[in-house]
Amino acid sequence: MRFGNLSYLLFLWIVPGVIVFYIYAFRKKAKYIQLFSEKRLFRQLTPDVSRKRQVFKVFLLVLSIIFCVLALIRPKWGFHWEEIKRKGVDIIVCVDVSTSMLAEDIKPNRLERAKRKIHDLINLLQGDRIGLVAFAGVSFVQCPLTLDYGACQIFLDCLDTDLIPVQGTAIGNAIRTATRAFRKGERKSKVIILITDGEDHEGEPLKAAQEAKKEGIKIFAIGIGKEGGAPVPEPNGKGGFKKDSHGELILSKLDEVTLQKIALNTGGSYVRSVTGDMDLEKIYLEDIKKKTEQKELKSARQKRWEERFQWPLFLALLFLLLEAFLSEKKRMRRNREALT
Repeated sequence: MRFGNLSYLLFLWIVPGVIVFYIYAFRKKAKYIQLFSEKRLFRQLTPDVSRKRQVFKVFLLVLSIIFCVLALIRPKWGFHWEEIKRKGVDIIVCVDVSTSMLAEDIKPNRLERAKRKIHDLINLLQGDRIGLVAFAGVSFVQCPLTLDYGACQIFLDCLDTDLIPVQGTAIGNAIRTATRAFRKGERKSKVIILITDGEDHEGEPLKAAQEAKKEGIKIFAIGIGKEGGAPVPEPNGKGGFKKDSHGELILSKLDEVTLQKIALNTGGSYVRSVTGDMDLEKIYLEDIKKKTEQKELKSARQKRWEERFQWPLFLALLFLLLEAFLSEKKRMRRNREALT
C-alpha cells in the first residue's frame, strides 16, 4: 500500500476536538435542563427524544471526518506497469571560471549570477539531459550528461575560480571538450550554451565551432559583463585588482564579434548580458525547445499505483448522510407504548 500525502493525517486532530465539543455541549444542555425543570418532568415533556440516538449521530459524524481524512491521504493499492518514454535535448553548459568572472560589475559577481541563472534553467528542464563543462585556460567535464537534475545542481554549486589553476579563456578548448561529451554518431538534439566574459586567448574558437557544427551541435553564446570591460579582482580575497607589468589595471573585455560568429554559424544565437539577465529561460523555451529537434532519451517501465481514495470518500459521505437523516426521536411504536 502507498499513500499520496500523509501530512493530511494532521487533520485527525479535529476528531478529539469534535468529541470534546459534544461532551461539553451535552453537559451544558443537561445543566440548563436542570435549571428549567426536573428530569422527570422534562422526560414527560419530551418523551420522543432519544439520548442514545443523539450520541450515535455524533459517532457517525466522527466516522465521517475520519474517512474524509483517509481520502485526503490518497491510499493506493494494486498497480499496473506503464511504459514511460522521455524525449528531450542534450544540453551542455560551458561556464567560464577564470578569475575575471569575479568582477562585480554584475552583482554579486559574474560567476555567482551565472550559477543562479543556470540553477533556474535546470528547474525549467522538461525531460532534457544536461551537463556542465568548466573552463579557463583549459577545460574539463564537471558533470556528464544526466537526467539527475539534483546531482547536476550539486556539481554546479562546486563551480569556482579555484577549480582550474591554468588561467585564461580557452573558448575553443571548451567547445571541443563539450563536443566530445556528447554521444558519438548522433547528429541531432545537441546544444551547447557558452557563458563567458572574455575574449579567447588560446586561438581557434571559430574552428572549434565549425567542428561542433559538423556534429550537428548548435551553440548559444552569452557574453557577460559591461561593454567597456571591468577590472579583474585579485583572487583569494587579497583585495585590489589585477595589474599588468606596467601597473595598469587589467580589464576583462568581451570579443562579441567572435561570440556572434560562433553562435550564428552553428544555428544558435548570441546575447550580451549587461544587467545580469542572461535570458536563459528565453533561450531554452523559445530557441531550444521550439526550434531544436528532440529525441527519445529514455524508455522504461514504471509502476502506476491505483488510486483508492474513492472508497473512504464514499464511506465518509455515507456516514454524513446517515447522520443527517437519522432522527433524534424514538420510534413510533415506543411512543405508543409510552402513551398507553
